[in-house]
Amino acid sequence: MEITYTVSGMSCGHCKAAVEEEVARLPGVAFVNADLDSKLVVVRGDGLEDEAVRGAIDEAGYVAA
Repeated sequence: MEITYTVSGMSCGHCKAAVEEEVARLPGVAFVNADLDSKLVVVRGDGLEDEAVRGAIDEAGYVAA
């Protein structure tokens, strides 16, 4: 399963790392990539829960659209 989110406000390596680290902690996440240029966060894995991924992005200080 793959889910893509638009996450505005990410502008540096710290932003990217913060989002990736929070999302990577979730059960079932096999891959996460936050792209600063496109403002997209791609998450792949089994049994991903949209609410949990959005919560992790929020915990990192950003809002997923």
